Amino acid sequence: MSSRRVQSSKRILDRIRELGAIEEKDRLDDVRSIRFMLDALQRSLTGWMEWVNNASIMTKFTKEELEDMDEQLSRLSRSFIEYDLEVTEKGAEKDLAARKGAEGKRRQGTGFFYF
Repeated sequence: MSSRRVQSSKRILDRIRELGAIEEKDRLDDVRSIRFMLDALQRSLTGWMEWVNNASIMTKFTKEELEDMDEQLSRLSRSFIEYDLEVTEKGAEKDLAARKGAEGKRRQGTGFFYF
């Protein structure tokens, strides 16, 4: 099981590198790439959760290894959540601007009757 997961993870990393090397991506290519990377993160997180919820696996790691995991995941989590917050705030601003624009058009009688 573990060796299959390692091979699968290596293929995912190769695909992420390939996606990053594409030179002339359009908007849809960017969206596909983002979706692939988020799916890869979700797959990885699911695997981590399976491990941390399995005492027989976690007891095999030394205290130092667990401390390293904790430090690395703390750093990665903070970075990801900070970026998530930044993008969420941008998205909220864009949504608010879009709603205001749609509301203005609807009031002007341009045919907007839904959101």
